[in-house]
Amino acid sequence: MDIIFLQELKAKTLIGIYPWERIVPQTIQLDLEIALSSSRACKTDNIKDALDYALIVERINEILAEKHFSLLEALAEHIALTILTEFKSPWVKVSVAKLGIIRGVKKLGVRIERGTK
Repeated sequence: MDIIFLQELKAKTLIGIYPWERIVPQTIQLDLEIALSSSRACKTDNIKDALDYALIVERINEILAEKHFSLLEALAEHIALTILTEFKSPWVKVSVAKLGIIRGVKKLGVRIERGTK
């Protein structure tokens, strides 16, 4: 199985359960591993047979701008389902972390896998 990855995508978004988290954007970090439905791109060297990384990042940024999530788990699930359905990936791993939100903790977050590997 061929997998593309995006690491350390950082973005500001409103996320959280506390009232201040609905007002103050927080920096989150996303890491994704996305399975390709075939290895055609390796053979054809054609973007039509691959996933366009820029489109994936653009879609994630749209999600972050459109919707407020209370939990990192819900955000990770929404991104995973978007990758599976809109980009036709058979499997995805999504990690979402808040950065520097708790004193002494560099980042905290959640990692989920969806689909069939």
